[in-house]
Amino acid sequence: MALRALIAVGPLLPLAIAVAAQATAVPANPPALADPAAPVDIVRTTTDMFDRMTVPVRIGHKGGTAGPFNFLVDTGSERTVLARDVAQKLQLPTSGQGMLIGIAGTQAVDLVEVDEINLGRRSFYGLTAPLLEGPNIGADGIIGLDSLQEQRVLLDFDKKRMLIGDAATLGGNRGFDIVVQARRRSGQLIMTNAIIDGVRTDIVIDTGSDTSIGNRALQRALARRRKSETTRLQSVTGQTITADISLARELKLGSMTMTNATLVFADTPAFAKLGLDKRPAMLMGMNQLRLFHRVAIDFSTKRILFDMPMGTSLPSVF
Repeated sequence: MALRALIAVGPLLPLAIAVAAQATAVPANPPALADPAAPVDIVRTTTDMFDRMTVPVRIGHKGGTAGPFNFLVDTGSERTVLARDVAQKLQLPTSGQGMLIGIAGTQAVDLVEVDEINLGRRSFYGLTAPLLEGPNIGADGIIGLDSLQEQRVLLDFDKKRMLIGDAATLGGNRGFDIVVQARRRSGQLIMTNAIIDGVRTDIVIDTGSDTSIGNRALQRALARRRKSETTRLQSVTGQTITADISLARELKLGSMTMTNATLVFADTPAFAKLGLDKRPAMLMGMNQLRLFHRVAIDFSTKRILFDMPMGTSLPSVF
């Protein structure tokens, strides 16, 4: 089992300071969107070997564009990321270094300046992107939160497509069974009213992860002290971390219920970075998200919307 999720990147500072510095959300001057009022953009998606959603992306370079490149859509990543071989192909020089927090640890990374990223008809300008090894990402790069802010991202699993636009243009709340108000922290949207086996749990949607991972506080609250099985989780940095596998009988979110949900628990710095290491929390990965017809992540209104299959109980069979 592999988990490939990126959380944050910050300026290169002594480690004890760098982790705190990475609590800032996106760059102070976020990349500009060419036309925020543009009509809905529909991007056809594919899935990688870990069942994560990828999209074709073009990169502005020397007065033109190169690509398309295959980028992972990762709502758990604060920054858009390039594979090192893509940066070398485009002859992008490094512009400095940063400290990156991944699932399995913290690591120094090279940074490059990207003039333009084209996703469908939308263009994003002025990105500072960390470089990671392509085989560790499993793609040519990552579309992160710095390219998704103030947008609604609609993941349509039935039609295998992703739609980007404002909430009104994408139909508002029509057709969604569950609408959850979230709070924002470090660019992430955090749902705070989930109940896992009677334990109130904070949940972050993480489309860059193939599985759902809980923190140790959640593991302790669920009294899962017996380690029946363990696995290794792999980060986009190439680092790995040991995790315990367990089963949650019931996950409730509003009127929605998931049963027999598989979780893994690990001591990942990702939770500490989000301030979610002291109380029960979980990153909800693609194994659970794909149980729905559609999931909309609305960064502008801080809402997450779910379109459920028939019935209100979702068996989580992995």
